[in-house]
Amino acid sequence: MMSLGIAAVALLVVMFVALIRALSGPKIYDRVLAINMFGTKTVLFIAVYGFLTERPDFLDLSIFYALINFIGVIAVLKFIERIEEYDEVEER
Repeated sequence: MMSLGIAAVALLVVMFVALIRALSGPKIYDRVLAINMFGTKTVLFIAVYGFLTERPDFLDLSIFYALINFIGVIAVLKFIERIEEYDEVEER
C-alpha cells in the first residue's frame, strides 16, 4: 500500500512537470505532446487512486479517459495540420 502512495505522489510530480512543459513549450507540437503526457499520467493516477481506495471501478474510468485523451490529441493534431496547410496556401 505504501508503494502505491509513493507512485501517486510521483505521478503528481510528473504531471506538474508536464504542465510546466505545456505552458512553456517553444512549438505547438511540444505543447500537444506535453498535454498528451499529462493525460496519460492522469490515466495512471486515476488507476492508482482506484487501487489505493480499493475501488477497482476507477479502472474503467481511467480506460475511458485514455480513449478520450487519444481522440482529443488526434483531433488537435488534425486541426493544427489544417491550419498549417491553410497558412501555406495564404502565403502563395
